[in-house]
Amino acid sequence: MINKRLLIKNLLAHNDESSFYDKKRQLNLHTREGKAKFLKHICALSNSNPANNSYIVVGVEDAENEIVGDDFFDDSRIQNLVNAYLEHPPKIQYENVPFPNLPKDKVVGLVTIKPKKNVSSFKKGIYTIAVGSVFIRIGSNTTPTEEKVEKNFQNTETVIGIENQSRNNIQHTLDGVFDFINSRHKDMSPKYKVFKELFVICWAGVPKVVRNVVYLSRVDIELINEQIKLFYSAQDVVTITFDEHSFTIIEYIPLGLNDQTSYYPLEQQKIYFYENGYYKIESEMLFHPPEFNKKMLFHIYNANIALLSKLEKRTILSIREKKDLENLPSTFMICYLNGFDEAKDRLIAAKLLLKPFPKIYLSFKEALRVLRKMKYNIKE
Repeated sequence: MINKRLLIKNLLAHNDESSFYDKKRQLNLHTREGKAKFLKHICALSNSNPANNSYIVVGVEDAENEIVGDDFFDDSRIQNLVNAYLEHPPKIQYENVPFPNLPKDKVVGLVTIKPKKNVSSFKKGIYTIAVGSVFIRIGSNTTPTEEKVEKNFQNTETVIGIENQSRNNIQHTLDGVFDFINSRHKDMSPKYKVFKELFVICWAGVPKVVRNVVYLSRVDIELINEQIKLFYSAQDVVTITFDEHSFTIIEYIPLGLNDQTSYYPLEQQKIYFYENGYYKIESEMLFHPPEFNKKMLFHIYNANIALLSKLEKRTILSIREKKDLENLPSTFMICYLNGFDEAKDRLIAAKLLLKPFPKIYLSFKEALRVLRKMKYNIKE
């Protein structure tokens, strides 16, 4: 079992970016340009490593190799994006890895690209990448090629060596449990559960009762053995259930117009544990968007556009407008889910206007996270 924190450290310590790993300050999957860059690197790393895993580390400053972290990114359906654009797509996995020196809302992202036999190419064009494009890695550079891609096994021994150096042990597991319970979440009644005498899950959250249902907010859930964060949200709430064989997380989102006490199930994530030291995670989208009166939404939508215009002009807002601004990300999301197709683009374009307001900016990121999840849940 690989300790993903150790793996990231060993990748960064090995040398600069290479033909088997890349590092990024952050991923931007909100735009076609950002998606194109991500897909290009996936394609190149896959083609250059047909016999071993390859990796992208997210949340690292390139120049100094400094671990700065990035937002928690929980889109298991990012695989759907890869499948939609690449012919012979590799299997990929995105994991969130906590580091002790980072704020609790920041992690380092680890993209694992599994080896495969066939050459990956673009079956759909995106941004400036044409249909049929093929990319490879030459050292730290991602390069297009028109030549036949020869199978390259030069990285296999090196990568296997790095992975073997990153194996977990009992000390790493115990240190992780004690750190979670005694340091990071000592004020939140943290809990742990051991599955199959091997796997340790720790979780913490603030209980809240809404309409006779107990939810957990400010939730942090980690699989300690591999040092990966399974769930983190400063806003949304979850319920947790488990038995001897599985651990189930159901995430809810608060939605409403001027009232966010209605909780809608968004996604169920279930982790199954087996006696042979293997586990698997299954995710299921549960979300059915609430419907609202279109005439009322049209009025609210236009009012929010006018509100953004005032922000842009640096006009002083009234008390009522400040309250409406707090609800703006959620309101734009509701409008988008009810057929206002431009609402999502309007919300994304408002990023810089909302960034000076920490609480509202957090709501902005949460709204985009939900919309991104829904997009990747369907085939593009």
